[in-house]
Amino acid sequence: MQSAVSLSARVKSFLAYCRIEKGLAANSLDAYRRDLRRFASSFGPDAAPPDAEAVRIYVDALAPEGLSSRSAARHITTLRNFYGFLLQEGILSTNPTEFLAVPKQWSTIPKYLNLAQIEQLLAAPDPAKPTGLRDRAMLELLFATGLRVSELCRVELTELAQEMGVLRITGKGNKQRIVPVGKSALAAIATYIGNGRPMILRSRGSAHLFVTARGGPMTRQGFWKLIVGYGKQVGIFHNLTPHVLRHSFATHLLEGGADLRSVQTMLGHADIATTQIYTHVLRSRLRKTVDEHHPRA
Repeated sequence: MQSAVSLSARVKSFLAYCRIEKGLAANSLDAYRRDLRRFASSFGPDAAPPDAEAVRIYVDALAPEGLSSRSAARHITTLRNFYGFLLQEGILSTNPTEFLAVPKQWSTIPKYLNLAQIEQLLAAPDPAKPTGLRDRAMLELLFATGLRVSELCRVELTELAQEMGVLRITGKGNKQRIVPVGKSALAAIATYIGNGRPMILRSRGSAHLFVTARGGPMTRQGFWKLIVGYGKQVGIFHNLTPHVLRHSFATHLLEGGADLRSVQTMLGHADIATTQIYTHVLRSRLRKTVDEHHPRA
């Protein structure tokens, strides 16, 4: 049975639960907050949590309001999590989102770079500049590990075990994973730590590996601008983002024979369904295998 407590108060409780108990990352919390703010404004902040029919009508109106199928699907996931929380807390006895249909999403093949483009991009930063050594090390590490850009910018010195060639990463939901780092990335990082980082910091201290002239960590937005600039420098103009290097990491691993589960672990995907966007690589490998080994191919 519903309590008289308002919808906006329930939303605040849910967001606090996600932040404190589930330990969700700031980006995930922001997405939940935006979705639920839109939801609450449709019914009024003092309204009680809407019932199944009201939720269905609200969801049906998302597409006419201009939301893409991907955004609408994420919105429905937010509502399911919110109502699941209310059910768990005993505020509701039934879940109004139980039978909501998620919009069909077209499966798009992730954009990635070929090896020649990767080599050009990695060579773009100027090694004569401390910031160039930093940028080269960041690009090398991103391609070597497939980190999210937020994870890359948060890397601390103590999280990199250079002698073992591994990096400890705290990803979404404060989940930790260990990712191996290749020799090329380790060499670039060692050069940056020895010759670039001290010159950037100028006797200031920082726990973060990748720092700016102000002494703080590199930001997501700052690195985004850097990678776009280096892309233009080497002739890669279209939609180059840090995530493209993450996709490139996964694609080249699978092309080299890695299994999907290993790639899932290294990318930090909670669900292998997320990693399955890379099945285009597996399909092309199957085609190649048939062409090379079937007697009548």
